[in-house]
Amino acid sequence: MDQARSAISQIFNSEPHSYTRFNLPDNMEGDTSQVEMIQSSDMNEEVGENGDEDHLSHKSNRKPHVAQNFECTTKNLCFMAATIVFTFVIGYLTGYLVHKNKDLNCSCAPSEDDVTHQTGAVPFMDWDDVKKLLGDKLNTSNLEILSSSNHRAGSPGDEDLGNKVITKFKEYGMKTWTDEYFVKVQDPPASGYNRIVFKNGPEERPTGFLSYSASGTARGAVLYARYGQEKDLKQLKDMNIDMNGRVMLVRAGRISFAEKVANAAKVNASAVLIYPDPIDYPIGNDTSLFGHVHMGSGDPYTPGFPSFNYTQFPPVQSSGLPNILAQTITTGMGTKILRQLGGRAQPDGWESINRLGDESDVITVEVNNVLTEKRINNVFGVIKGFVDADRYVVIGAQRDAWGPGFAASTVGTSVLVELARSISDMVENDGFKPRRSIVFASWSAGEYGSVGATEWLEGFFFCPGQDGFKVAASPLLHSLIQNTLKEPLRMDSAAYPFLAFSGIPSVAFRFHSGSSDYPYFGTTLDTQQNLNSVTASQVPQLAVRAGQFAGHIALRLVHDHLLQMDLKKYNQLIRSHVVQINMRVKLQPQLLPKTLTGQWLVMASGSYNRVSSILTADIQNSDLENMETCRMINDRVMTVERNFLSPYVSPIDSPFRHILLGSGPHTLKALSSDLDALKTASPEANAELFRNKLAQATWTIQACANSLAGDIWSLDNEF
Repeated sequence: MDQARSAISQIFNSEPHSYTRFNLPDNMEGDTSQVEMIQSSDMNEEVGENGDEDHLSHKSNRKPHVAQNFECTTKNLCFMAATIVFTFVIGYLTGYLVHKNKDLNCSCAPSEDDVTHQTGAVPFMDWDDVKKLLGDKLNTSNLEILSSSNHRAGSPGDEDLGNKVITKFKEYGMKTWTDEYFVKVQDPPASGYNRIVFKNGPEERPTGFLSYSASGTARGAVLYARYGQEKDLKQLKDMNIDMNGRVMLVRAGRISFAEKVANAAKVNASAVLIYPDPIDYPIGNDTSLFGHVHMGSGDPYTPGFPSFNYTQFPPVQSSGLPNILAQTITTGMGTKILRQLGGRAQPDGWESINRLGDESDVITVEVNNVLTEKRINNVFGVIKGFVDADRYVVIGAQRDAWGPGFAASTVGTSVLVELARSISDMVENDGFKPRRSIVFASWSAGEYGSVGATEWLEGFFFCPGQDGFKVAASPLLHSLIQNTLKEPLRMDSAAYPFLAFSGIPSVAFRFHSGSSDYPYFGTTLDTQQNLNSVTASQVPQLAVRAGQFAGHIALRLVHDHLLQMDLKKYNQLIRSHVVQINMRVKLQPQLLPKTLTGQWLVMASGSYNRVSSILTADIQNSDLENMETCRMINDRVMTVERNFLSPYVSPIDSPFRHILLGSGPHTLKALSSDLDALKTASPEANAELFRNKLAQATWTIQACANSLAGDIWSLDNEF
């Protein structure tokens, strides 16, 4: 903790200076990083004039959507993507850096004639003055809560809230625009209902639901599987319990709903019932849970493509859609079933006195969710930079919610707008000149799996086959916000798709009350009253603290000459995976092709280590007054992660392509699992397939090192 406090103090309380040189630390920690980097492409985007058409009014005649003009080119620097989860305050605040936009103008920034872009001879503020300005302007007296009584994605309330946001952006002198998408989501039955019947008991009709569940009826014996984690199911397997066709009863928490269902499908379960155990969720016996079970993000019926109106993309669907039923039930329904289960006792350490269930504990599950199309809008406003205007930081917040969503979206949206007001005022009235642009984004359909944000990423970041597309997702920002990085990103975090799908830098942090999380996310009890009750009515104060923290991160990225990126942070993460894989290969040579070794993987890891050390030395010796040198160094840093998104898998089949922090068979974690499967003679074990995947992972790491090296004569290929 002392080290974390020291690191954050160094960031936010450094000595006054007109520019910042960041000293990259040499220490590496074994924790999984949560802060990632991105280099994206230049994109030319024509943004329409401000006017009434910028509002979210929708005409009755739907016309084919024509994407804003853009193209993938080169050297566009994207700095930070941070999805920030304030458990008690802000639902989701997402910040990330985006594409070049040559035609983007903003009244709150001067023209090029007023600024010497090439030399950087602009009277920039000291960092301490920037911090003080933000602290003076972002306070509880200025915080305005923007709310809507019902703002489920695509609803009139969601549209009304989007209009409020864009109106505020215009009041602050920002250039604004909206992006419209037509997405397919699953909602509860409009006229019927979902139901469960346990043994010969009465029919239960839960009002909660899980979007993207399979539809139909399943009948099978209940099996209690704790949280439905892989390790929970392994314990059941080790007890020789047959899970085929069983209906899994699992507790909410620990992992996402989607992961619970995917894990159950792997062992051939027929359905999954998820309930909030009172130990984890003290929300009463009758409170319903809402969520989704898409093992991915965005519209699962246009994977890899944006859901523009009438866009002629192939009729495919995401491989992350489950093929088994999934349904949430209340605490009362779950505990009633648990009390009646027979069978074997639960494994030690499962914090319960219940039994697991036997073949006579039969339950019928029926899910009748309906697929529907919704029109959603993302809302944007921009403050243009004074030197590198084509390099952006984007800060965003989820706008929609299942119910009141006060913590999930209302406070986050309000803090987003207040940050926009504060920073705009700093530029307009106090002489603050950000080097790089800041884009503020309000996303819709976050509750269905970051749909609005992902559709935007698919439309304006995913440019396959273009040499200029450079993307990264690493712990390069780790030292910038070191004391927030105590917990790995979960798949249900809004940060995750930015990290693992598009390689955008991502951060998650949250406020706690003792050891508890805010229990009302994903319920209709996420109200202002309940949020006040768990925060002792300190919501405005906590919101301001969270906003200042997020603001400091974003402002630091647009203030300094060189980006505060720690190139060496990946060394430990890569090395830990490589050591495990190499050790397993050496211990079981009889199971693998005779010529197969882990040596090439070790050499690729060494290449990355050496190249990152060389660039670190270049940064230490750079001339910060030379703007071209700074841009070149920043561009090299931002190329680090392009090849950590595996080029060997399709985003349709494996949307989270990051080999270190993603999910799927292409990851380094999966390679270790493949070796374990070979050792136990598992039916899915395949030595030749492992050999191919090892080669692909090896070259992915080596390609990242080559990209970081920069010049072709500096490549570090020792194969």
